[in-house]
Amino acid sequence: MSVFNWGAAGDVLPLLLKGFETTLLATVLGTVVAAVLGLAIAVAGRAPTRFVTVPVRVVMEFIRSTPLLVQLVGAAAVFSTVEPLTIGIVVLGIHYATYTSEVYRAGIDGVPKGQWEACRALSMSPRRTWQAVILPQAVRNVLPALGNYAISMFKETPFLAVITVQEMVFEARQYADAHFLYTEAFTLAGVIFLIASYPTSLLMRKLEKSLGH
Repeated sequence: MSVFNWGAAGDVLPLLLKGFETTLLATVLGTVVAAVLGLAIAVAGRAPTRFVTVPVRVVMEFIRSTPLLVQLVGAAAVFSTVEPLTIGIVVLGIHYATYTSEVYRAGIDGVPKGQWEACRALSMSPRRTWQAVILPQAVRNVLPALGNYAISMFKETPFLAVITVQEMVFEARQYADAHFLYTEAFTLAGVIFLIASYPTSLLMRKLEKSLGH
C-alpha cells in the first residue's frame, strides 16, 4: 500500500501553482532590484571620496552579516502598512544586491586598464566611458553569475512565508496543516522547485561556457 496519497497531490497542485505565480513574481522583480542596485553599489564603491565608499561598505557588511529571515521580519515590523509581497521583493533585492555588487566589481576590474587609459586619451567624459566602454563589457562578463544568484533567490523565496506572503511553500504549509498531508504537499512543492530551477541552472552553465568563463 502506497504511503503517498496521489489524490491529495492532485488536490494541492492547483494551490501550489497559484503560489508558484507569487514565487516567480518575487524572484523576477527581486532579481531586477538586485541587478540594478548591485550595479549602483559597484559604481559607488569606486567613488574617489570615502564619504561615499565607507557608508556603502558599512551597509553592505551589515546586510551580509544578518540573516535574510531577520531582515524580512524586521522590515515587516518597521513598514507594517506596506504590502508583504512588496516588502519581500525589496528585501530580497537589497539582500542579493550586496552580492551582485561584488560580481559587478569583478567584472569592472576585468576590463583591461588600457581601455580606461584609451578613454582618457580620447577625452571621453566619465559618464560616456562607463556607458559606452566599461559597463557593456562588465555586464556581459557577469551574466552567468547574476543568473546563478537569481536561482538562489528563487530557492529562498519560501522565507517570505514568515511575513505572510502566499508563495508556494506557504500554500503547501496551509494545505498540509489543514489535512495533515505534509509528505504530499511538500514533495510536490519540491518537485516544482526542481522543474523550474534545474533547466535554468543548465542554461546558465551553457551561457558561461559560451562566454568563455
